[in-house]
Amino acid sequence: MLRLIRSAAIVYLLVVVCMMFFEESMVFFPSKYPEGDWRPWGLSFEDAWFQAADGTKLHGWYVPREKPLATILFCHGNAGNITNRADILEKLHNTAGASVLIFDYRGYGRSEGKPNEAGILSDARAARAWLAKREKIPEQDIVVMGESLGGAVAVDLAAKDGAKGLVLISTFSSAPDVAAYHYPIFPVRLLMRTRLDAVGQIANFKGPLLQMHGEIDNIVPFKLGRRLFDAANEPKQLLVFPRHDHNDMPPDQFFDALKDFLEKL
Repeated sequence: MLRLIRSAAIVYLLVVVCMMFFEESMVFFPSKYPEGDWRPWGLSFEDAWFQAADGTKLHGWYVPREKPLATILFCHGNAGNITNRADILEKLHNTAGASVLIFDYRGYGRSEGKPNEAGILSDARAARAWLAKREKIPEQDIVVMGESLGGAVAVDLAAKDGAKGLVLISTFSSAPDVAAYHYPIFPVRLLMRTRLDAVGQIANFKGPLLQMHGEIDNIVPFKLGRRLFDAANEPKQLLVFPRHDHNDMPPDQFFDALKDFLEKL
C-alpha cells in the first residue's frame, strides 16, 4: 500500500510539473497562417499591420464604416485566428453599425512571435493605437470588445487605459478560475503564471458594460461570468442565453442589444 501511495504521489507531482512547464501551450491554441479562410466571401476589409511595443509585427483586419455608431476593437479568444471570426465581424459591421478592427495576438495568424500574457496585453494596446490613428479619434473613444480570453484582454485595456464602452462575450473571472474548474485536483490557483485577472481589474473601469454569457457554457461556466459581472461598476447589463454554449455564434438578440448599447454611447 505504501508503495502504491508513493507511486501515485510521484505520478501526481510529474503531472503538476508538466502542467507548469507546458502552461502556455495549455492556455494558447493559435492557428498560424495559412490556416483559415483569408478571403472570406462577403467581407470587405483592409489588412492592418502594426508593431507592439517590443517590436513584434502584428496583423489584423480593419473593416471601416462611413459614419459608424461606434469604433470597436475586437479581441478574440485563445484558439484559432481572426479568420474564425469573420461571421461576428460581419455582424458587428452590418448589424451593429460599427467600424471594427480585429487583430491576431503574437503567434496567431500572420502575427509574429509567441503568445504569453504580457505579450497579448501589449498587442491589444498596439492594435488600439493603430485603430485610433486610422479613425482619427482618441483611443479612449474606442469601444473595447472581447470574447472568452479576449474579454480578459479587453478588461485589462479598459480598466487601465479607459474606453468608451466595454463589451464582453463568454468571459471568465480569471485564468486560474477556469483552470481550477477543469483540473480541480491540481493546485492551479497557486501555480499558474498566467493570471488574466479580469475580476480583480474590472472595478477600475468606470464606463458602461454590456456582457453576455450562456448558461450551458462548458468551457467558461456561467458562474465565472457572473462573478465578473458582479464585480463591475454600473451602468452594466448582463444578457443570459439559456441554450448558448461557449463556441456558439452569439444570437441575433445580442447584436440587437449591442446596437442599442452603442446608440446610447
